[in-house]
Amino acid sequence: MLKKMGQRLKNERGLTLIELLAVVVILGIIAAIAVPSIGGLINNSKKDAHIANGQQIVSAARLAVTSIEVDATDGKTFTLKELVDGGYVEDMDNPSGGTYSDKKSKVVVTKNANNYDYSVTLIGEDNTKYFVSKDPADLKRDDIKLN
Repeated sequence: MLKKMGQRLKNERGLTLIELLAVVVILGIIAAIAVPSIGGLINNSKKDAHIANGQQIVSAARLAVTSIEVDATDGKTFTLKELVDGGYVEDMDNPSGGTYSDKKSKVVVTKNANNYDYSVTLIGEDNTKYFVSKDPADLKRDDIKLN
C-alpha cells in the first residue's frame, strides 16, 4: 500500500510554465476588456448625477418663484447660494469631486406668455463648466462635460 501511495504522488504534476502563462494572458485580455467599460459606467453615473443636480436646482427655483411671486419678465437669476440660503434646496456635492460654485451655478427664469422658462448652469469650484444655460428637460449625457 505504501508503494502505491508513493507511486501516486510521483505521477501527480503541477502546472507547467506554459499553462500558467496561458492563464495570465487570458486574465490580461479579460482585464483589458473590463476596465474601459467600468470606467465608462463611472463617467455615465457622474453625468447622470450632474443632470439630477441641475434638475434639483431648477425645482428649487420653481419653488422660489412661486413662493415670492417674482416678476421674471426681464429674467430673474437665482444663484445656488440664494437657493440654499432661502431653504429651497440643500447644499449638494459635486459628483466629480469638490463642490459646485455657489455664485456661478445658477438658474435663469424668464416669463413667456403664461408660463416660466428655466435655464440652468452648473459650474464647479474649480471653474469646470459641466453645462451652461441648458433647459433641464433637454439635458442629456452628451451635454455634460467632465474634466
